[in-house]
Amino acid sequence: MRDAPTVFVHWERFLGWLLDHTEKFPKRLRFTLTNRIDNLALDVFEQLVVARYSRDRQPVLERVNLELETLRLLLRVAHERRALDTGAFTHACEEIDAAGRMVGGWIRHQRAQA
Repeated sequence: MRDAPTVFVHWERFLGWLLDHTEKFPKRLRFTLTNRIDNLALDVFEQLVVARYSRDRQPVLERVNLELETLRLLLRVAHERRALDTGAFTHACEEIDAAGRMVGGWIRHQRAQA
């Protein structure tokens, strides 16, 4: 995306990494946890696009924050079920935290403009 906000570039890169990792989850988790994690991560990306082109961005961005927190919790379950090793879990949490800080900054910017 040309002139895309940093959070888009960050999330797109993380999304590729995440999909590569969830693809390797055990078959027993594929239709439950794997699908939910993948769909939620894709939903975050979609909501970022919606926020970019919306006039009233704040509710959309707050939803993104909620989805990021939910994703973090689902990844914790994946880690506890040994589908995601500690290094990958730590990396994912760091990336989600970074995205959350970017979204939080975007929310603060929107509030300041209101």
